[in-house]
Amino acid sequence: MDAREMKIKAAEAALAHVEDGMRLGIGTGSTAEEFVRLLAEKVSNGLKVQGVPTSERTARLCVELGVPLKSLDELPELDLTIDGADEVDHGLRLIKGGGGALLREKIVAAASARMIVIADQTKVVETLGAFPLPIEINAFGQIATRIAIEKLASKMGLSGELKLRSSEDGPFKTDGGHLIFDASFGRIPDAEALARQLNTIPGVVEHGLFINLASLAIIAGPDGARVMQAKI
Repeated sequence: MDAREMKIKAAEAALAHVEDGMRLGIGTGSTAEEFVRLLAEKVSNGLKVQGVPTSERTARLCVELGVPLKSLDELPELDLTIDGADEVDHGLRLIKGGGGALLREKIVAAASARMIVIADQTKVVETLGAFPLPIEINAFGQIATRIAIEKLASKMGLSGELKLRSSEDGPFKTDGGHLIFDASFGRIPDAEALARQLNTIPGVVEHGLFINLASLAIIAGPDGARVMQAKI
């Protein structure tokens, strides 16, 4: 089973949690896109849902495939969000934001009664941090913000390059017009503490540590999909 087939397996298992009439947060990234394709089939066969997309990219795919959309302001309370992850540990702590939509993804997840993460087994880790942590920042004062993040990391015993994410035509800009530092810490032993501390830096808009947001994870491997609950 190749990587795409595993993503489809996880998306299929997540679709079983979607019920008629649900207000649904719809994630961003390659696994979430497989979910959108499967959801669109169900919608064309009569399933009634209202989706809130976490990025312009997801919104375009939903419109193209006929999944009805609302804004989060129109539907500020959601029943369920289904989204991918760049890393997930056994406590269902996540690193997200590889696709650059972390701020909207976190806002939508926090507005949902439940969040289901869909991923293939390569994303499951013992300790978060091998995937560079996306930190979304305001463009104003970015050097000062970088220094503040580096000082904070050093104080917490973390080190590694902070790289400004780029695109083909200059720095990568999020849907909200912000920049992203990708922080290669390698290993984050205390994700909760790092999340709290990053939130104290004024230039940090948001970060890719998603803690206490996922209700369960559906992990796909060569033998199919399995459900992962948080181990306390």
